[in-house]
Amino acid sequence: MSATAETTTTARLTARGAKTRERIVEAAAELMYVRGVGSTTLDDVRTASGASKSQLYRHFANKDEIVRAVIELMGERVIQREQQALGGVSNIEGLRRWRDALVQNNALRHGAYGCALGSFASEVSDHDDVARRALHALFAEWKDLLAGAIRRMQENGKLSAGAPVDELATGLLGAVQGGYMLAQTAHDVTPMGTSIDMALAHIQSLSSG
Repeated sequence: MSATAETTTTARLTARGAKTRERIVEAAAELMYVRGVGSTTLDDVRTASGASKSQLYRHFANKDEIVRAVIELMGERVIQREQQALGGVSNIEGLRRWRDALVQNNALRHGAYGCALGSFASEVSDHDDVARRALHALFAEWKDLLAGAIRRMQENGKLSAGAPVDELATGLLGAVQGGYMLAQTAHDVTPMGTSIDMALAHIQSLSSG
């Protein structure tokens, strides 16, 4: 076989392997989000993804590695969504539109399953430090996006110059996560909307006029 043909074959196999890995992670993400990490087995993932046992273990040595890959995938999706939603926000009206989109999206599931990142954090943070650190970084990135929106409010004179931007962003993210949990237990997004509204009301109270 020529060097060119060998390279082409290797690239094809690598691409095929990447697709298999992607399929496994996608299937695991769906199962773990709906069922929970603890209730999802490797056999469940293998069956849902259509991968063989050898294919699964070629890409992942154990369940922890799959969980970490799922967190990376879900984290990318959440942060991309928040970047799109918050990137141009510079006033309280924009934050309210962001709030409405979050609540309405969660209402499609009647609050079930909660926040993807929050659900994983509650299940894995105390026994997988690698996963915990990944989640911590994702929440920090989400908080920074909120802080960016609040800081733009401050820069354009919509918020008091002395308002504690990072603390407000942390409180707002806390209201979001607490709201997801309350909506999940009630199967009703009303408490989620109320939680975020209270945080936004506090931010608005610091308006510069």
